[in-house]
Amino acid sequence: MSAPAPHLRPPVVVVTGPTATGKTGLAIDLALRFDGEIVNADSMQVYRFMDIGTAKPSAEERARVPHHLIDVVAPDQPYSAGRYARAARAVIADLHARGRVPFLVGGTGLYIRAVLHGLVDGVEADTALREDLEAEQERADREGDPERLHRRLAASDPAAAARIHPHDKRRIVRALEIAAETGEPTSRIRTAHGFEDSPYRTLHLALDLPRQALYERIDRRCRAMIDAGLLQELRDLAEEGYGPQLRPMGAIGYRHVVPVMQGSDTLANAREAMCRDTRHFARRQLTWLRRVPDAIRVDPRRPEAIAARVAEFLAASDARAADGDAPGEPERRRAPAG
Repeated sequence: MSAPAPHLRPPVVVVTGPTATGKTGLAIDLALRFDGEIVNADSMQVYRFMDIGTAKPSAEERARVPHHLIDVVAPDQPYSAGRYARAARAVIADLHARGRVPFLVGGTGLYIRAVLHGLVDGVEADTALREDLEAEQERADREGDPERLHRRLAASDPAAAARIHPHDKRRIVRALEIAAETGEPTSRIRTAHGFEDSPYRTLHLALDLPRQALYERIDRRCRAMIDAGLLQELRDLAEEGYGPQLRPMGAIGYRHVVPVMQGSDTLANAREAMCRDTRHFARRQLTWLRRVPDAIRVDPRRPEAIAARVAEFLAASDARAADGDAPGEPERRRAPAG
């Protein structure tokens, strides 16, 4: 897919950032202000029945602004970045056709990149190979050698291994899977692709807080999830047949309360580990954002300044479309209040 000329590219506003930075609330306010709708870009919020542990927008929040691509599949159904990107682009096309502003909101960098720039073409998931690799990783974990597959990747593709953390098992498996299917190192495939399929003009807002303030928010969120009934949510999922062996149950929060459900740990210990691992996850998200060249760091505690950026971006998008005689020019956006 070739990208349209820059002045004809329709706008997309990305609201991303580490967990607990306030993406949901800010995005809802912006969508209300600028005639927008929200397209979820959180890889866990696509799963039905997993609400508390994924910090899914509440029913009240979703009633204020339409949200798309939330509660898409059951926890035992496979869902890929490629499938997500196709669905998200279809939603965005519909929003543009209706004169609405798409707000792509979430902290899953792979999902955001897949929508904005495409994925490696022609490399579909090989379920059998992936299961074999995952089983091998589990054996390595049991044998006290969790970095075994990462060493294999380093031997065959040092560039990919340098980019992927030794404990990021999912990306390690995917890199080995791509190499096995294509016969080429994943780093070479990525370079050839170039991720140049960019159909949108994008404002990429990355919410940024001082580290201590972020950690305090994370700790409050973890406590709130426990208090809201995360353990009971896990029990309800298990009763419906969605057990701890499923991939989504390995996410932060769920995997921490599994031992509590099984009677081998306490909720206090689970909460402490959950806070710790969420802070580590937030640091990885920040590392990814530092590599996004067009990401603009903004302070979520200054919503009016952020709204002014969005207003300027959308006004420029409308002006460019008008200059290019683009069809279906959206209505003039409301200026930020205040």
